[in-house]
Amino acid sequence: MSKITFIGGGNMASAIIGGLISRGTPAGDVHVVDPDAAKLAELATRYGVHGGSPDEALPASDVLVLAVKPQQLKAVARQLAPALGDALVISIAAGIRADSLSRWLGGHARVVRVMPNTPALVQAGLSGAYAGDAVGEDDRALATRVLGAVGEVVWVDDEAEIDGITAISGSGPAYVFYFMEALQAAARAQGFNPDTARKLAYHTFSGAVKLALDSEDDAGTLRAKVTSKGGTTERAINAFETSQLRATIIAAAAAAAARSRELGEELGRDAD
Repeated sequence: MSKITFIGGGNMASAIIGGLISRGTPAGDVHVVDPDAAKLAELATRYGVHGGSPDEALPASDVLVLAVKPQQLKAVARQLAPALGDALVISIAAGIRADSLSRWLGGHARVVRVMPNTPALVQAGLSGAYAGDAVGEDDRALATRVLGAVGEVVWVDDEAEIDGITAISGSGPAYVFYFMEALQAAARAQGFNPDTARKLAYHTFSGAVKLALDSEDDAGTLRAKVTSKGGTTERAINAFETSQLRATIIAAAAAAAARSRELGEELGRDAD
């Protein structure tokens, strides 16, 4: 088994740890570094994993998962560099490019950059992953095993595609929640009480997603099957098209991707 150390014990780290433990990783193979003693105690109680403060010596590890805020990563990486050894480094810090992280780690090249999303908290996530030439197939398989503990993993060959993954699956849950909010508000406007409106909106989404995942048809075909000529659904879809909702969603995702690129530039600067 691989020894895995998490730098940061927040929600995403906790989700991955829980997924690993549930899939058979021994708790003794997982170590967490975090300045919050209460957080370490909670993780120890929940999963039985070891923990320590950043002031303590870093244990020998096969995998190091950097789960700190992007703004903290430069300082954390520079502190870790002398004790890193030959560990595979997996970073889930949004916006930080692999070359920037490698530079802060003193030239360490076994780096995987990951963009997870919040459904990972219920082990239904999708993570986009990128690694340079120094990361071999065994390392990719190891990273996939770690990330796969909370959902699916999609590898990209061009790091620039991580910005697109950020825009679609990384930020995407918020788009879905936004539409759910709107559908719930529409139900309230039709006179339903809040509980019923919530049930109508949420179950419509969960049922439609399950149907799509279980079907061989694409989303456009499934939509057409529900849209009878001259019917109620057609009237609603026409209203969406009139308001250019599809174009707005595409433009919104493009704006998110552009911001991801900007953050990569801003957060990757060496000037303190």
